[in-house]
Amino acid sequence: MPKLMLRGAALEYVEQGDGDPIVLVHGSASDYRTWQAQMDAFAKRYWAIAYSRRYHWPNEPIAAQSDYSMEEHVRDLEALLRVIGPAPVHLVGHSYGAFVSMLLAMRAPELLRTLTLAEPPAITLFTSSTPRPLELVRLLATRPRTAAAIIHFGATGAGTATAAARRGDLDGAMHIFGNAVLGRAFYARLSARRLEQVRANAIGAEFLGSGFAPLDDDALRAVRTPTLLIGGAHSPAVFRRVLDRLEELVPRAERITIPAASHIMHEDNPDAFNAAVLSFLAAHASPERAAERGGQISKSPFK
Repeated sequence: MPKLMLRGAALEYVEQGDGDPIVLVHGSASDYRTWQAQMDAFAKRYWAIAYSRRYHWPNEPIAAQSDYSMEEHVRDLEALLRVIGPAPVHLVGHSYGAFVSMLLAMRAPELLRTLTLAEPPAITLFTSSTPRPLELVRLLATRPRTAAAIIHFGATGAGTATAAARRGDLDGAMHIFGNAVLGRAFYARLSARRLEQVRANAIGAEFLGSGFAPLDDDALRAVRTPTLLIGGAHSPAVFRRVLDRLEELVPRAERITIPAASHIMHEDNPDAFNAAVLSFLAAHASPERAAERGGQISKSPFK
């Protein structure tokens, strides 16, 4: 599998197709394999690139006592997009990868043509990364449903999974996390192959690291990149509340819900997910693609 050297790390990737670039950024407990159902569909019209983020399979694992830093993943993504340049890219992020993609859109909007965010876990829209009791009390007074969703997710998922990881029970942490993020019914449906991907990307430092970056409402209001917000119809409530707030803040945001899907909606219902993204991208095609539709050929910079 080819590798790209970025900021001192060798990151494995797959690429397929020609045309305007579309970069796919995976979430937690995942690697580039999570986008298998998207690569063929997107490569019919675009140059599709999916990479495994730093520390994720099959890349070098994180060193003991190192921080799993969101800032590091944002810098890696920025470096990758600058290698692809000079044309801006269509950026598609899922979960943690969607949060990373959103931060990059705030920092370097010139690198993006469009932004697709599939359920970023951006609770720092409302509280700190590890919510403090007073923050939750205040949120209960202003956004009670959001506060309830965050409290429930922390009590049944993030908090208990982190406690298990701190005890060294990484298998237990991933089981708790999977049930909380996907819902018990959807987690129970995961194939043996998908569970292997979960285990291959069980990173204790992710639970114990510096957490999610803080977010500023005004910075999000300044994002002018056309943005598609995607949710799963059966996802936990915390993700819907985050998308609600992003829809309020991001000026050029559109939103769609994928039926028969939970948090990994691009795997649960890939046909609906792919159709939604491709329709959005077509509406925001580059002038060259709008005029030529396939006349432009991109050459990989990675080889």
